[in-house]
Amino acid sequence: MADPTPESWRRIDSYLTHTLVEPDEALAAAVADQNAAGLPAIEVAPLSAKLLQLLIRISGAANVLEIGTLGGYSAIAMARALPPGGRLLSIEAEQGNAEVARRNIERAGVDDRVEVRVGRAAEVLPDVDGPFDLVFIDADKESNTLYLEHAARVARVGAVVVVDNVVRSGRVADPATEDEQIAGVRRGLEKLARDPRFDATALQTLDAKGWDGLAIAVRVDPETR
Repeated sequence: MADPTPESWRRIDSYLTHTLVEPDEALAAAVADQNAAGLPAIEVAPLSAKLLQLLIRISGAANVLEIGTLGGYSAIAMARALPPGGRLLSIEAEQGNAEVARRNIERAGVDDRVEVRVGRAAEVLPDVDGPFDLVFIDADKESNTLYLEHAARVARVGAVVVVDNVVRSGRVADPATEDEQIAGVRRGLEKLARDPRFDATALQTLDAKGWDGLAIAVRVDPETR
């Protein structure tokens, strides 16, 4: 068996994406508009967006909290999977990003179920009440523990919590790195491991975005765990 290389894993990612993910013109347009506006190309890969959709459907999530909107790609994807009456609240720190996201969300026809709230998540989250059925954390990694603390507060028992970008091209396991983003990822993973309100695992990913991964947790009741 050959070892994976960037060329081979991107070829496999393309094959899996074209095989399992239906084309979505609104999502493609959202990426194009995001790029045209100069936003960083850090939206989730199509297969990861499909995973978020499946997690919503598997868990029966009707109320979703997203921390980190960017251009609205993942918000649109998740909104597509919501049941009738479902709602998604997405928090975005940058006004310019939020404006791009809102246009993309409206064009996708999901603005009736998505709210983009502008402000630093650390300042917005204290005023957010649940219960939420799924929380997707994809913002500044330095604040992952803070976001997880709020996730534990607003998520119902049984809710799904997803944290993106937890491998960081393998640097998460490099003890010599002084990158604060890496340190923030580690602190978040350690919280998931030690906080009795979470039961979690993590998966490495090799896709169009490179070598990374995500953590998936369930909000549990410490008394009955």
